[in-house]
Amino acid sequence: MKKVLTVGVYDLFHYGHLQSLKKARKLGDHLTVAVHDDVERSKGIDFIYSLEQRMEVVASLSFVDEVISYKRVDQLIGNVDFDVFAHGADQNHEYFQHMFSWCHQNGIELVTVPRTFGISSTQMRHDPQSILVI
Repeated sequence: MKKVLTVGVYDLFHYGHLQSLKKARKLGDHLTVAVHDDVERSKGIDFIYSLEQRMEVVASLSFVDEVISYKRVDQLIGNVDFDVFAHGADQNHEYFQHMFSWCHQNGIELVTVPRTFGISSTQMRHDPQSILVI
């Protein structure tokens, strides 16, 4: 069984999140989604939903097999069994660099999941008029 791990905040869950999680699921047989539990400090803004609420939203997706929380992506290394790490192109700061290096050294496949054009939680937060209605 090929196990996929992906991570995110998922505060303003939107169509782009849905599409990226579907793409991540197609990379294997089991999808674990790690939801960031320190968002206020990491992003410097107030969030709408608690960690538990965000985890519940993600867990409600039929193609998600497991939902966990995390503080630093590189600390997932010893705590999660995975064969593929699916990440967004914008997920590339220091802790992600540590994760990428570890994956390379340990034969873990790295896959950059493309964003859905025109949809961004940051943009939605700053400009509510930009919300794409589907």
